[in-house]
Amino acid sequence: MNDVFTELSNKFPTIRFLTIEAENFPEISETYEITAVPSFVILKNGKIMDRIEGAKAAELSNSISKHAKGLLNKFQTPNSLSPDDSSKAKDLNTRLKTLISSAPVMIFIKGTPQQPRCGFSRTLVELLAEQKVKYSSFNILTDEDVRQGLKSYSDWPTYPQVYIEGELIGGLDIVKELVASGEFASVIPKEKSLAIRLDDLIIKKSVMVFIKGTPEVPQCGFSRQMISILNDRHIKYGYFDILSDNDVRQGLKEHVNWPTFPMLFYKGELLGGLDIVKEMVESGEFDQVLTA
Repeated sequence: MNDVFTELSNKFPTIRFLTIEAENFPEISETYEITAVPSFVILKNGKIMDRIEGAKAAELSNSISKHAKGLLNKFQTPNSLSPDDSSKAKDLNTRLKTLISSAPVMIFIKGTPQQPRCGFSRTLVELLAEQKVKYSSFNILTDEDVRQGLKSYSDWPTYPQVYIEGELIGGLDIVKELVASGEFASVIPKEKSLAIRLDDLIIKKSVMVFIKGTPEVPQCGFSRQMISILNDRHIKYGYFDILSDNDVRQGLKEHVNWPTFPMLFYKGELLGGLDIVKEMVESGEFDQVLTA
């Protein structure tokens, strides 16, 4: 847990971190009722706010994050952003929330699982492969807004970052500690069948589009045209980047019996691909369906 403790102390400079050997300070150990090693006691104004016993990296990280947010909010300056900046920040936060929740296990790395662009990302991908964990990924090198914004959003300064069920677990060192302690398997959600997962994705938003890339950075011309049609009509939609998950990419084709991407769904029903959507737009049917 030493690496985790060090990483957390670097991440939260406004919190004072202190380590002691319990055997060398029996009075302190007795005062705070230390019965297991390691134990972590979180104090505020001399009052115990939380206690974690054992090498539980995820629990420690979550607890410190929770108490740190309260401390940071106390010193936040209201109206520090202009209305335009505030609106942009809100839009980015909405996008980040969608991204981190787009798969049960979501990792943000430099590069792709097939071609990691840094040693830490490569090590994480190898570790998840060894643990046989299914996950989706986002290449932060393709989007500077996400790369910088996620650091502030989750208050975590480095990459890679690992999220489980939309909650930040931490970086590579914390994942290593979880694996070493045997705790990692317990925090990984039970795997859903691909069919159930696809159904959940399809109905995630009333309008759901499956594309190559993201709305901000489409990775093919067809996806770009589909996003343009939706944006021109100011339609609110969710999306899934099929390049981030090959199981979804291949499985969805069979699941809905449609061979190509992008795909557009409305209230869980497949409308079709780009050509169908274009025909619906030209006939006026598209706006009628989505405003019904």
